[in-house]
Amino acid sequence: MTPGPSFSVQEIPFSTFGSWLALSPVTALATYADDLHLVSHRGGLNPVLRLTPLSGGARAETTITATPGRLAWAHPSGTIEAAFESPDTVRLRGSGLALRLDAAITELTPFTGTYFYDAAGAHVFTSYETGHRYRVTLIAGKAAAHGAQALGDAGRGLTFGAGGGNWEAAVEEYGTARPPYSPSAPFDAVSAASLSAFAAFADAIAPWRNADTPAAELAAYVLWSATVRPAGFLGRPGVLMSKHWMDKVWSWDHCFNALALAAGDPALAWDQYQILFDHQDPSGALPDSVTHSEVLFNYVKPPIHGWAFGHLRRRLRLDRSELERVHTQLEAWTRFWLTARRAPGSPFPHYEHGNDSGWDNATAFDPERVVETADLSAFLILQMRELARLGAELGRPAAHWTAAADELQAELFARLWQGDRFATRGVGSGDTWHTDGLLDLMPIVLGAGLPPSAADALAGRITAHLTEFGLATELPASPHYRSDGYWRGPIWAPATVLIEDGLRRAGRTALADEISARFRALCERSGFAENFDALTGAGLRDRAYTWTASAYLLLAAAAETRRGRSDAGREEAIAGG
Repeated sequence: MTPGPSFSVQEIPFSTFGSWLALSPVTALATYADDLHLVSHRGGLNPVLRLTPLSGGARAETTITATPGRLAWAHPSGTIEAAFESPDTVRLRGSGLALRLDAAITELTPFTGTYFYDAAGAHVFTSYETGHRYRVTLIAGKAAAHGAQALGDAGRGLTFGAGGGNWEAAVEEYGTARPPYSPSAPFDAVSAASLSAFAAFADAIAPWRNADTPAAELAAYVLWSATVRPAGFLGRPGVLMSKHWMDKVWSWDHCFNALALAAGDPALAWDQYQILFDHQDPSGALPDSVTHSEVLFNYVKPPIHGWAFGHLRRRLRLDRSELERVHTQLEAWTRFWLTARRAPGSPFPHYEHGNDSGWDNATAFDPERVVETADLSAFLILQMRELARLGAELGRPAAHWTAAADELQAELFARLWQGDRFATRGVGSGDTWHTDGLLDLMPIVLGAGLPPSAADALAGRITAHLTEFGLATELPASPHYRSDGYWRGPIWAPATVLIEDGLRRAGRTALADEISARFRALCERSGFAENFDALTGAGLRDRAYTWTASAYLLLAAAAETRRGRSDAGREEAIAGG
């Protein structure tokens, strides 16, 4: 078996499917430590243990390499290796190179920090920040502890292999108590089993991968390694947006991950789609985000869920009860926007802040924050049409959703269409404006539902946003463009997927093909960052973002399908002579 894709732990954490743990240098928002840390994402991003390689008693400068089954530190004096034995157990071993394992937080107070003690032949760190214990068991070699039972500000930890030779240990994360640790298999077998599990996942969700899709395997690893077991507020297996600092599930990100997983792992895809609906409130609103220890409703996210479900159900085999469940959920989510988020006398729903749109600081929100935008209405039109189709199939009332969608679309063109793009309107002032931002062009998602002249106009303006690397969220010529301006310039995966899909459904396939090709090439060059510099292609912000990996997988799979159809057509033509 090949070792799988290699990657830099500066960009992608070393982890395994189901684990809340990772080995990473990222210890806080955009903060990189010199040493790798064992990080737990229970209760947030919490560095628990610092791992420092030693040679001759001093910190050793090592070369770190990582593949899905194994992480290694290399130095002229020896090596250290790590592998996940299970989602809550990390195996460590060294040869000729020592390792100091320290509590990442040195100060212990009555409410914060890490306590360290010896217990029944093992050493245990207990963390206030995660509410969990981290037991270290020596399997082979020697270990020396320091700071056991120390209070206040003190170093606490163990050193393995200080006298040279070989050593091996295991680190477990658990709650209150568990039986003494016993190795399940030799280290190499543990590493091989982890690699085999990843290979099976990659084969399932990207069986089409080949030399023309060189980033597919790494994209699969980003998704696989960011998946956590149910815990806390996540009642299902969940794909976090990252095991860096963006370690939540946001209420539109999950749709893209569900779509990417659907063909190969339908059960996990269904869980991703449902994981936010598990917290839908009585008003019908979905939370802004969910993670291990919090559910946030201070904002929401755009209602792309009808659009997503339209695609998702073609990839999943859902029974009637599941279809009825989604129908009820989408009805409540739609009514939230049409009641709680529609000003008296206005036909349009509104956002209360840029964060509600997912385009947090887009220029459309500069004049006012409480605004009616065309993208929101377009998403709801798609969602209502999906409700109508689903309702008719289930024998539920459906005609009123078609009528509501038609009415909203008519109002959208009557009041916000500017001839070549859509305007934004302030709820308080009634003023309208348009910008050089891509958000004004998002109603291309209506696809074949757009008048041809409107589709042409939107496609023309979208083309102006297309750089060498993809769709800039603000025109580079705009005075508001910023290379690392979040939604004021950089390229983002969700906008790319939504626009590519809308263009394709509108019959503008050449432009859709070009957008897909450029974004795929960008990921192959720069990885799966949260967003990208539109002019240089450099990855920005969180560098291991799952919706970016999912976008690549979705676009690459579709491109391979089109390529296969094209090749089959050529073969048929040749055969026909």
